[in-house]
Amino acid sequence: MSILEGAFLIATGIFAGFINTIAGGGSLITLPLLIFLGLPSAEANASNRVAIFVQNIFSVAGFQSKGVHIFPFAAWVAIPATLGAIVGSKIAVDINEDVFNKILAVIMLMVMGITVFKPSVKKEAAEMLSRKKVWTSVVIFFFLGVYGGFIQAGVGFLIIASLTAIHGFKMAKTNAIKVFVALTYTVAALIVFYISDKIRWEYGLVLAVGNATGGWIASRWSVEKSDKLIRMILLVLVVALSIKLWFF
Repeated sequence: MSILEGAFLIATGIFAGFINTIAGGGSLITLPLLIFLGLPSAEANASNRVAIFVQNIFSVAGFQSKGVHIFPFAAWVAIPATLGAIVGSKIAVDINEDVFNKILAVIMLMVMGITVFKPSVKKEAAEMLSRKKVWTSVVIFFFLGVYGGFIQAGVGFLIIASLTAIHGFKMAKTNAIKVFVALTYTVAALIVFYISDKIRWEYGLVLAVGNATGGWIASRWSVEKSDKLIRMILLVLVVALSIKLWFF
Protein backbone atom coordinates (compact mmCIF):
# COMPACT_ATOMS: atom_id res chain seq x y z
CA MET A 1 0.00 0.00 0.00
CA SER A 2 1.37 3.41 -1.00
CA ILE A 3 1.29 6.51 1.21
CA LEU A 4 -1.25 8.08 -1.14
CA GLU A 5 -3.54 5.05 -0.89
CA GLY A 6 -3.24 5.11 2.90
CA ALA A 7 -4.13 8.81 3.05
CA PHE A 8 -7.10 8.21 0.75
CA LEU A 9 -8.29 5.35 2.94
CA ILE A 10 -8.10 7.50 6.09
CA ALA A 11 -9.95 10.42 4.49
CA THR A 12 -12.66 8.15 3.14
CA GLY A 13 -12.87 6.39 6.49
CA ILE A 14 -13.55 9.66 8.34
CA PHE A 15 -16.53 10.37 6.11
CA ALA A 16 -17.76 6.76 6.25
CA GLY A 17 -17.40 6.61 10.05
CA PHE A 18 -19.39 9.82 10.40
CA ILE A 19 -22.34 8.71 8.28
CA ASN A 20 -22.24 5.18 9.73
CA THR A 21 -22.75 6.62 13.20
CA ILE A 22 -25.56 9.08 12.46
CA ALA A 23 -27.32 6.91 9.88
CA GLY A 24 -25.63 4.09 7.96
CA GLY A 25 -24.31 3.20 4.54
CA GLY A 26 -20.67 4.10 5.01
CA SER A 27 -19.62 0.64 3.89
CA LEU A 28 -21.18 1.34 0.50
CA ILE A 29 -18.30 3.80 0.11
CA THR A 30 -15.48 1.88 1.78
CA LEU A 31 -16.24 -1.53 0.24
CA PRO A 32 -15.97 -0.32 -3.39
CA LEU A 33 -12.83 1.63 -2.45
CA LEU A 34 -11.12 -1.48 -1.06
CA ILE A 35 -12.07 -3.42 -4.18
CA PHE A 36 -10.78 -0.56 -6.35
CA LEU A 37 -7.46 -0.80 -4.52
CA GLY A 38 -7.15 -4.42 -5.64
CA LEU A 39 -8.75 -6.54 -2.92
CA PRO A 40 -11.09 -9.40 -3.92
CA SER A 41 -14.64 -8.77 -2.72
CA ALA A 42 -14.42 -11.33 0.10
CA GLU A 43 -11.20 -9.76 1.43
CA ALA A 44 -12.62 -6.26 1.04
CA ASN A 45 -15.72 -7.29 2.98
CA ALA A 46 -13.61 -8.87 5.73
CA SER A 47 -11.07 -6.04 5.96
CA ASN A 48 -13.84 -3.45 6.17
CA ARG A 49 -14.97 -5.10 9.42
CA VAL A 50 -11.71 -4.14 11.13
CA ALA A 51 -12.58 -0.50 10.52
CA ILE A 52 -16.20 -1.02 11.60
CA PHE A 53 -15.06 -2.64 14.84
CA VAL A 54 -12.66 0.17 15.79
CA GLN A 55 -15.14 2.85 14.65
CA ASN A 56 -17.87 1.50 16.91
CA ILE A 57 -15.58 1.38 19.95
CA PHE A 58 -15.13 5.13 19.57
CA SER A 59 -18.79 5.71 18.72
CA VAL A 60 -19.99 3.84 21.81
CA ALA A 61 -17.54 5.80 23.95
CA GLY A 62 -18.72 9.05 22.40
CA PHE A 63 -22.38 8.38 23.20
CA GLN A 64 -21.52 7.30 26.73
CA SER A 65 -19.53 10.49 27.27
CA LYS A 66 -22.72 12.38 26.44
CA GLY A 67 -24.75 10.40 28.95
CA VAL A 68 -26.90 8.40 26.53
CA HIS A 69 -28.17 5.34 28.43
CA ILE A 70 -29.02 2.22 26.41
CA PHE A 71 -28.86 -0.72 28.84
CA PRO A 72 -30.23 -3.30 29.45
CA PHE A 73 -32.20 -3.12 26.19
CA ALA A 74 -29.05 -2.92 24.03
CA ALA A 75 -27.74 -6.18 25.50
CA TRP A 76 -31.03 -7.96 24.78
CA VAL A 77 -30.86 -7.19 21.07
CA ALA A 78 -27.06 -7.51 20.76
CA ILE A 79 -27.11 -11.19 21.74
CA PRO A 80 -29.35 -12.43 18.88
CA ALA A 81 -27.62 -10.06 16.47
CA THR A 82 -24.28 -11.65 17.33
CA LEU A 83 -25.64 -15.15 16.76
CA GLY A 84 -27.05 -14.02 13.42
CA ALA A 85 -23.73 -12.45 12.43
CA ILE A 86 -21.99 -15.81 12.77
CA VAL A 87 -24.41 -17.25 10.22
CA GLY A 88 -24.14 -14.25 7.89
CA SER A 89 -20.36 -14.05 7.91
CA LYS A 90 -20.06 -17.75 7.10
CA ILE A 91 -22.25 -17.16 4.04
CA ALA A 92 -20.12 -14.17 3.04
CA VAL A 93 -16.91 -16.19 3.01
CA ASP A 94 -17.97 -18.39 0.08
CA ILE A 95 -20.63 -16.46 -1.84
CA ASN A 96 -20.20 -15.70 -5.56
CA GLU A 97 -19.18 -12.09 -6.21
CA ASP A 98 -21.96 -11.39 -8.74
CA VAL A 99 -24.60 -12.74 -6.37
CA PHE A 100 -23.10 -10.59 -3.61
CA ASN A 101 -23.55 -7.41 -5.67
CA LYS A 102 -27.11 -8.26 -6.73
CA ILE A 103 -28.16 -8.87 -3.15
CA LEU A 104 -26.64 -5.54 -2.16
CA ALA A 105 -28.66 -3.75 -4.86
CA VAL A 106 -31.95 -5.30 -3.75
CA ILE A 107 -31.30 -4.59 -0.08
CA MET A 108 -30.64 -0.90 -0.73
CA LEU A 109 -33.99 -0.52 -2.50
CA MET A 110 -35.66 -2.14 0.49
CA VAL A 111 -33.81 0.19 2.85
CA MET A 112 -34.95 3.24 0.89
CA GLY A 113 -38.56 2.06 1.09
CA ILE A 114 -38.36 1.46 4.85
CA THR A 115 -36.79 4.88 5.42
CA VAL A 116 -39.33 6.76 3.30
CA PHE A 117 -42.48 4.92 4.39
CA LYS A 118 -41.66 3.87 7.95
CA PRO A 119 -44.32 4.54 10.59
CA SER A 120 -43.99 7.96 12.18
CA VAL A 121 -43.34 8.27 15.90
CA LYS A 122 -45.08 11.00 17.86
CA LYS A 123 -42.59 13.32 19.42
CA GLU A 124 -44.30 13.27 22.80
CA ALA A 125 -44.80 9.49 22.90
CA ALA A 126 -43.03 7.52 25.61
CA GLU A 127 -40.63 4.74 24.73
CA MET A 128 -42.49 1.49 24.08
CA LEU A 129 -40.76 -1.35 25.92
CA SER A 130 -43.48 -3.90 26.58
CA ARG A 131 -42.47 -7.56 26.78
CA LYS A 132 -44.06 -8.23 23.38
CA LYS A 133 -42.17 -5.42 21.67
CA VAL A 134 -38.84 -6.40 23.24
CA TRP A 135 -39.23 -10.01 22.07
CA THR A 136 -40.22 -8.77 18.63
CA SER A 137 -36.94 -6.90 18.47
CA VAL A 138 -35.00 -9.93 19.72
CA VAL A 139 -36.28 -11.92 16.72
CA ILE A 140 -35.77 -9.08 14.24
CA PHE A 141 -32.24 -8.41 15.44
CA PHE A 142 -31.23 -12.01 14.80
CA PHE A 143 -31.98 -11.47 11.11
CA LEU A 144 -30.39 -8.02 11.16
CA GLY A 145 -27.32 -9.75 12.56
CA VAL A 146 -27.37 -12.25 9.69
CA TYR A 147 -27.38 -9.37 7.23
CA GLY A 148 -24.77 -7.41 9.17
CA GLY A 149 -22.48 -10.42 9.31
CA PHE A 150 -23.01 -11.03 5.63
CA ILE A 151 -22.38 -7.59 4.15
CA GLN A 152 -22.75 -4.79 6.75
CA ALA A 153 -23.50 -2.07 4.17
CA GLY A 154 -26.84 -0.44 4.93
CA VAL A 155 -27.55 -2.34 8.14
CA GLY A 156 -27.61 0.93 10.07
CA PHE A 157 -30.66 2.08 8.12
CA LEU A 158 -32.49 -1.15 8.97
CA ILE A 159 -31.61 -0.93 12.67
CA ILE A 160 -32.79 2.68 12.85
CA ALA A 161 -36.07 1.84 11.10
CA SER A 162 -36.67 -1.09 13.47
CA LEU A 163 -35.92 0.75 16.71
CA THR A 164 -37.89 3.89 15.90
CA ALA A 165 -40.91 2.05 14.50
CA ILE A 166 -41.16 -0.60 17.23
CA HIS A 167 -40.00 1.30 20.32
CA GLY A 168 -40.25 5.00 19.54
CA PHE A 169 -36.68 5.75 20.58
CA LYS A 170 -35.27 9.19 19.85
CA MET A 171 -32.50 9.30 17.27
CA ALA A 172 -29.64 9.81 19.73
CA LYS A 173 -30.62 6.71 21.72
CA THR A 174 -31.37 4.77 18.54
CA ASN A 175 -27.91 5.49 17.17
CA ALA A 176 -26.27 4.65 20.50
CA ILE A 177 -27.99 1.24 20.54
CA LYS A 178 -27.12 0.74 16.87
CA VAL A 179 -23.37 1.25 17.31
CA PHE A 180 -23.27 -0.96 20.41
CA VAL A 181 -25.04 -3.79 18.59
CA ALA A 182 -22.78 -3.36 15.56
CA LEU A 183 -19.70 -3.44 17.80
CA THR A 184 -20.87 -6.67 19.43
CA TYR A 185 -21.78 -8.63 16.32
CA THR A 186 -18.73 -7.38 14.41
CA VAL A 187 -16.53 -9.24 16.90
CA ALA A 188 -18.23 -12.51 15.88
CA ALA A 189 -17.96 -11.67 12.18
CA LEU A 190 -14.27 -10.82 12.51
CA ILE A 191 -13.56 -14.17 14.15
CA VAL A 192 -15.21 -16.00 11.24
CA PHE A 193 -13.32 -13.95 8.64
CA TYR A 194 -10.06 -14.40 10.56
CA ILE A 195 -10.45 -18.17 10.69
CA SER A 196 -11.13 -18.12 6.93
CA ASP A 197 -7.96 -16.01 6.39
CA LYS A 198 -9.82 -13.26 4.53
CA ILE A 199 -8.67 -10.18 6.45
CA ARG A 200 -6.04 -7.86 4.97
CA TRP A 201 -4.97 -6.20 8.18
CA GLU A 202 -2.90 -3.41 6.65
CA TYR A 203 -5.93 -2.10 4.77
CA GLY A 204 -8.38 -2.68 7.59
CA LEU A 205 -6.28 -0.95 10.24
CA VAL A 206 -5.50 2.12 8.11
CA LEU A 207 -9.16 2.48 7.22
CA ALA A 208 -9.98 2.06 10.91
CA VAL A 209 -8.06 5.24 11.77
CA GLY A 210 -10.44 7.23 9.58
CA ASN A 211 -13.60 5.39 10.64
CA ALA A 212 -12.81 5.81 14.33
CA THR A 213 -12.25 9.55 13.90
CA GLY A 214 -15.50 10.01 12.02
CA GLY A 215 -17.43 7.86 14.50
CA TRP A 216 -16.17 9.81 17.52
CA ILE A 217 -17.05 13.15 15.95
CA ALA A 218 -20.52 12.03 14.83
CA SER A 219 -21.45 10.34 18.12
CA ARG A 220 -20.86 13.55 20.08
CA TRP A 221 -22.26 15.89 17.42
CA SER A 222 -25.51 13.98 16.84
CA VAL A 223 -26.62 13.93 20.50
CA GLU A 224 -27.20 17.67 20.44
CA LYS A 225 -28.98 17.77 17.08
CA SER A 226 -32.72 17.47 16.50
CA ASP A 227 -34.38 14.26 15.33
CA LYS A 228 -35.66 16.12 12.28
CA LEU A 229 -32.17 17.16 11.14
CA ILE A 230 -30.70 13.67 11.57
CA ARG A 231 -33.66 12.10 9.75
CA MET A 232 -33.20 14.52 6.85
CA ILE A 233 -29.54 13.51 6.60
CA LEU A 234 -30.59 9.87 6.77
CA LEU A 235 -33.08 10.22 3.91
CA VAL A 236 -30.61 12.10 1.67
CA LEU A 237 -27.97 9.43 2.28
CA VAL A 238 -30.32 6.58 1.43
CA VAL A 239 -31.39 8.18 -1.84
CA ALA A 240 -27.82 9.13 -2.82
CA LEU A 241 -26.41 5.69 -2.03
CA SER A 242 -29.23 3.94 -3.89
CA ILE A 243 -28.60 6.04 -7.01
CA LYS A 244 -24.88 5.30 -6.76
CA LEU A 245 -25.55 1.58 -6.44
CA TRP A 246 -27.91 1.30 -9.40
CA PHE A 247 -26.28 3.63 -11.90
CA PHE A 248 -22.57 3.59 -11.00
